[in-house]
Amino acid sequence: MRVNIVGSGTLLPNDCHHSPGHLVEVGHASILLDCGSGVLHGLARDGRDWRAISHVAISHFHTDHFGDLPALLWAWTHGVPKQDQRARKLFGPKGMSRVLGALADAHGDFVLEPGCALDVVELGPNDAWEDPYGDFVLRTHKTRHTKESVAYRVETEGSAIGYTGDTGPHPPLGVFLRGMELLISECSVPDDAPVENHLSPRGVAELAADAQPRTLVLTHIYPQVEREGLAERIRSLGFCGAVELAEDGLVIEI
Repeated sequence: MRVNIVGSGTLLPNDCHHSPGHLVEVGHASILLDCGSGVLHGLARDGRDWRAISHVAISHFHTDHFGDLPALLWAWTHGVPKQDQRARKLFGPKGMSRVLGALADAHGDFVLEPGCALDVVELGPNDAWEDPYGDFVLRTHKTRHTKESVAYRVETEGSAIGYTGDTGPHPPLGVFLRGMELLISECSVPDDAPVENHLSPRGVAELAADAQPRTLVLTHIYPQVEREGLAERIRSLGFCGAVELAEDGLVIEI
Protein backbone atom coordinates (compact mmCIF):
# COMPACT_ATOMS: atom_id res chain seq x y z
CA MET A 1 0.00 0.00 0.00
CA ARG A 2 1.24 3.46 -0.92
CA VAL A 3 -0.09 6.77 0.40
CA ASN A 4 0.53 10.02 -1.47
CA ILE A 5 -0.24 13.26 0.38
CA VAL A 6 -1.42 15.34 -2.59
CA GLY A 7 -2.78 18.27 -0.58
CA SER A 8 -1.62 18.95 2.98
CA GLY A 9 -3.04 22.37 3.78
CA THR A 10 -6.22 24.40 4.03
CA LEU A 11 -8.20 26.65 1.71
CA LEU A 12 -5.82 29.54 2.43
CA PRO A 13 -3.43 30.03 -0.53
CA ASN A 14 -0.09 28.31 -0.01
CA ASP A 15 1.81 26.81 -2.93
CA CYS A 16 3.42 24.16 -0.70
CA HIS A 17 0.23 23.17 1.11
CA HIS A 18 -2.88 22.90 -1.05
CA SER A 19 -6.29 21.78 0.18
CA PRO A 20 -6.72 18.20 1.45
CA GLY A 21 -6.36 15.19 -0.82
CA HIS A 22 -4.75 11.83 -0.05
CA LEU A 23 -4.24 9.08 -2.63
CA VAL A 24 -4.16 5.49 -1.36
CA GLU A 25 -3.00 2.85 -3.84
CA VAL A 26 -3.64 -0.77 -2.92
CA GLY A 27 -4.10 -3.77 -5.21
CA HIS A 28 -6.36 -2.87 -8.12
CA ALA A 29 -7.68 0.22 -6.32
CA SER A 30 -6.63 3.86 -6.41
CA ILE A 31 -8.57 5.65 -3.66
CA LEU A 32 -8.66 9.44 -3.28
CA LEU A 33 -9.59 10.58 0.22
CA ASP A 34 -11.00 14.10 -0.21
CA CYS A 35 -10.54 16.28 -3.28
CA GLY A 36 -9.93 19.86 -2.19
CA SER A 37 -8.84 22.80 -4.29
CA GLY A 38 -5.57 22.12 -6.12
CA VAL A 39 -5.71 18.33 -5.79
CA LEU A 40 -6.27 17.58 -9.49
CA HIS A 41 -3.18 19.52 -10.57
CA GLY A 42 -1.33 18.15 -7.54
CA LEU A 43 -1.86 14.62 -8.81
CA ALA A 44 -0.20 15.61 -12.08
CA ARG A 45 2.60 17.40 -10.21
CA ASP A 46 3.32 14.23 -8.20
CA GLY A 47 3.24 11.98 -11.26
CA ARG A 48 0.10 10.16 -10.09
CA ASP A 49 -2.35 9.01 -12.74
CA TRP A 50 -5.66 10.80 -12.09
CA ARG A 51 -7.18 8.70 -14.87
CA ALA A 52 -6.59 5.57 -12.80
CA ILE A 53 -8.50 6.73 -9.72
CA SER A 54 -11.17 4.12 -9.06
CA HIS A 55 -12.69 5.40 -5.81
CA VAL A 56 -13.18 8.88 -4.32
CA ALA A 57 -14.23 9.29 -0.68
CA ILE A 58 -15.37 12.73 0.52
CA SER A 59 -15.31 13.40 4.27
CA HIS A 60 -17.70 16.40 4.27
CA PHE A 61 -18.98 19.18 2.08
CA HIS A 62 -16.72 22.12 2.92
CA THR A 63 -15.01 23.58 -0.15
CA ASP A 64 -11.49 22.77 1.00
CA HIS A 65 -12.38 19.07 1.05
CA PHE A 66 -14.32 18.64 -2.16
CA GLY A 67 -13.82 21.82 -4.19
CA ASP A 68 -11.89 20.02 -6.96
CA LEU A 69 -14.45 17.26 -7.37
CA PRO A 70 -16.18 18.97 -10.34
CA ALA A 71 -12.76 19.51 -11.93
CA LEU A 72 -11.89 15.81 -11.53
CA LEU A 73 -15.24 14.78 -13.01
CA TRP A 74 -14.70 17.18 -15.93
CA ALA A 75 -11.21 15.76 -16.51
CA TRP A 76 -12.59 12.22 -16.57
CA THR A 77 -15.25 13.34 -19.06
CA HIS A 78 -12.93 15.10 -21.51
CA GLY A 79 -9.49 13.69 -20.76
CA VAL A 80 -10.07 9.94 -20.89
CA PRO A 81 -10.73 8.17 -24.24
CA LYS A 82 -13.98 6.22 -24.28
CA GLN A 83 -12.15 2.93 -24.74
CA ASP A 84 -10.17 3.59 -21.54
CA GLN A 85 -13.12 4.57 -19.35
CA ARG A 86 -13.74 2.50 -16.24
CA ALA A 87 -16.52 2.33 -13.68
CA ARG A 88 -15.81 4.45 -10.62
CA LYS A 89 -17.28 4.79 -7.13
CA LEU A 90 -17.88 8.03 -5.28
CA PHE A 91 -18.34 7.74 -1.52
CA GLY A 92 -19.60 10.51 0.68
CA PRO A 93 -21.65 11.20 3.79
CA LYS A 94 -25.40 11.30 3.76
CA GLY A 95 -26.42 14.02 1.31
CA MET A 96 -23.76 13.22 -1.31
CA SER A 97 -26.34 12.63 -4.05
CA ARG A 98 -28.11 15.89 -3.23
CA VAL A 99 -24.82 17.82 -3.34
CA LEU A 100 -23.92 16.23 -6.69
CA GLY A 101 -27.26 17.32 -8.07
CA ALA A 102 -26.56 20.91 -7.02
CA LEU A 103 -23.09 20.73 -8.59
CA ALA A 104 -24.62 19.46 -11.82
CA ASP A 105 -27.04 22.41 -11.83
CA ALA A 106 -24.08 24.77 -11.41
CA HIS A 107 -21.49 23.12 -13.66
CA GLY A 108 -23.25 20.87 -16.13
CA ASP A 109 -24.37 17.32 -16.83
CA PHE A 110 -20.81 15.95 -16.76
CA VAL A 111 -20.97 15.97 -12.95
CA LEU A 112 -23.49 13.14 -13.03
CA GLU A 113 -22.33 11.62 -16.32
CA PRO A 114 -18.52 11.93 -16.44
CA GLY A 115 -18.05 9.64 -19.40
CA CYS A 116 -18.02 6.54 -17.19
CA ALA A 117 -20.32 4.59 -14.93
CA LEU A 118 -20.37 6.52 -11.64
CA ASP A 119 -21.80 4.72 -8.62
CA VAL A 120 -22.57 7.12 -5.75
CA VAL A 121 -22.52 5.46 -2.33
CA GLU A 122 -23.67 7.40 0.73
CA LEU A 123 -22.10 6.22 3.97
CA GLY A 124 -23.37 7.12 7.40
CA PRO A 125 -21.49 6.82 10.68
CA ASN A 126 -20.26 3.28 11.42
CA ASP A 127 -20.89 2.06 7.88
CA ALA A 128 -18.60 -0.29 5.97
CA TRP A 129 -18.13 -1.03 2.27
CA GLU A 130 -16.21 -4.07 1.03
CA ASP A 131 -14.35 -4.02 -2.26
CA PRO A 132 -15.65 -6.90 -4.40
CA TYR A 133 -12.05 -7.68 -5.48
CA GLY A 134 -11.05 -8.08 -1.83
CA ASP A 135 -8.41 -5.34 -1.96
CA PHE A 136 -9.79 -3.24 0.90
CA VAL A 137 -12.64 -2.44 3.27
CA LEU A 138 -13.70 1.18 3.78
CA ARG A 139 -15.18 2.07 7.17
CA THR A 140 -16.59 5.34 8.49
CA HIS A 141 -17.08 7.03 11.84
CA LYS A 142 -18.83 10.23 12.83
CA THR A 143 -16.57 13.23 13.50
CA ARG A 144 -17.24 16.36 15.52
CA HIS A 145 -17.20 18.90 12.71
CA THR A 146 -20.43 19.12 10.69
CA LYS A 147 -23.67 17.18 10.99
CA GLU A 148 -22.62 14.82 8.18
CA SER A 149 -18.80 14.69 8.48
CA VAL A 150 -17.05 11.32 8.73
CA ALA A 151 -13.57 9.91 9.23
CA TYR A 152 -12.34 7.02 7.08
CA ARG A 153 -10.50 3.82 7.81
CA VAL A 154 -9.03 1.86 4.87
CA GLU A 155 -8.32 -1.74 5.83
CA THR A 156 -6.30 -4.20 3.78
CA GLU A 157 -5.08 -7.64 4.65
CA GLY A 158 -2.65 -7.08 7.51
CA SER A 159 -2.67 -3.27 7.67
CA ALA A 160 -4.86 -0.19 7.85
CA ILE A 161 -4.66 3.56 7.47
CA GLY A 162 -6.92 6.20 8.98
CA TYR A 163 -7.93 9.71 7.98
CA THR A 164 -9.71 12.00 10.43
CA GLY A 165 -11.07 14.46 7.89
CA ASP A 166 -11.99 17.45 10.06
CA THR A 167 -12.98 16.85 13.65
CA GLY A 168 -13.00 18.31 17.11
CA PRO A 169 -12.05 16.26 20.18
CA HIS A 170 -14.14 13.07 20.12
CA PRO A 171 -12.93 10.11 22.25
CA PRO A 172 -14.84 7.40 20.31
CA LEU A 173 -12.84 8.35 17.21
CA GLY A 174 -9.63 7.17 18.87
CA VAL A 175 -11.18 3.74 19.39
CA PHE A 176 -12.30 3.59 15.75
CA LEU A 177 -8.77 4.45 14.56
CA ARG A 178 -6.86 1.93 16.67
CA GLY A 179 -4.38 -0.41 15.05
CA MET A 180 -3.27 1.92 12.24
CA GLU A 181 -0.02 1.66 10.39
CA LEU A 182 -0.63 5.29 9.44
CA LEU A 183 -3.00 7.93 10.78
CA ILE A 184 -3.47 11.16 8.82
CA SER A 185 -4.83 13.68 11.31
CA GLU A 186 -5.83 17.29 11.03
CA CYS A 187 -4.09 19.73 13.40
CA SER A 188 -5.82 23.00 12.66
CA VAL A 189 -5.67 25.33 15.63
CA PRO A 190 -3.21 26.26 18.41
CA ASP A 191 -3.70 25.04 21.96
CA ASP A 192 -4.27 28.58 23.23
CA ALA A 193 -7.21 29.11 20.85
CA PRO A 194 -9.14 25.80 20.86
CA VAL A 195 -12.43 25.32 19.01
CA GLU A 196 -15.04 22.59 19.22
CA ASN A 197 -14.84 21.37 15.62
CA HIS A 198 -11.09 21.19 14.98
CA LEU A 199 -8.08 19.63 16.71
CA SER A 200 -5.23 21.46 18.39
CA PRO A 201 -1.90 19.75 19.08
CA ARG A 202 -3.19 18.64 22.49
CA GLY A 203 -6.32 17.17 20.89
CA VAL A 204 -4.23 15.37 18.29
CA ALA A 205 -1.95 13.93 20.99
CA GLU A 206 -4.96 12.66 22.93
CA LEU A 207 -6.43 11.09 19.80
CA ALA A 208 -3.12 9.48 18.87
CA ALA A 209 -2.58 8.19 22.41
CA ASP A 210 -5.89 6.32 22.07
CA ALA A 211 -5.36 5.17 18.48
CA GLN A 212 -1.65 4.31 18.82
CA PRO A 213 -0.76 4.41 15.11
CA ARG A 214 2.72 3.38 14.04
CA THR A 215 3.08 6.73 12.24
CA LEU A 216 1.10 9.92 12.74
CA VAL A 217 1.01 12.46 9.90
CA LEU A 218 -0.16 15.98 10.76
CA THR A 219 -2.06 17.85 8.06
CA HIS A 220 -4.57 20.70 7.58
CA ILE A 221 -2.39 23.01 9.67
CA TYR A 222 -3.51 26.65 9.72
CA PRO A 223 -0.90 29.44 9.87
CA GLN A 224 -1.71 30.10 13.55
CA VAL A 225 -0.14 26.74 14.44
CA GLU A 226 3.64 26.93 14.69
CA ARG A 227 5.03 24.15 12.49
CA GLU A 228 8.55 24.30 13.90
CA GLY A 229 8.74 21.93 16.84
CA LEU A 230 5.19 20.63 16.31
CA ALA A 231 6.20 16.96 16.13
CA GLU A 232 8.14 17.33 19.37
CA ARG A 233 5.13 19.07 20.92
CA ILE A 234 2.89 16.11 20.08
CA ARG A 235 5.40 13.70 21.64
CA SER A 236 5.70 15.83 24.78
CA LEU A 237 1.92 15.58 25.19
CA GLY A 238 2.01 11.80 25.43
CA PHE A 239 2.24 10.16 22.00
CA CYS A 240 5.32 7.97 21.62
CA GLY A 241 5.10 6.94 17.96
CA ALA A 242 6.62 8.49 14.85
CA VAL A 243 5.30 11.93 13.89
CA GLU A 244 5.61 13.61 10.48
CA LEU A 245 4.35 16.94 9.19
CA ALA A 246 2.58 16.56 5.87
CA GLU A 247 3.93 18.29 2.78
CA ASP A 248 2.36 18.21 -0.67
CA GLY A 249 3.97 15.32 -2.55
CA LEU A 250 4.92 13.28 0.53
CA VAL A 251 4.84 9.54 -0.27
CA ILE A 252 4.63 6.86 2.43
CA GLU A 253 5.07 3.18 1.62
CA ILE A 254 3.33 0.67 3.88
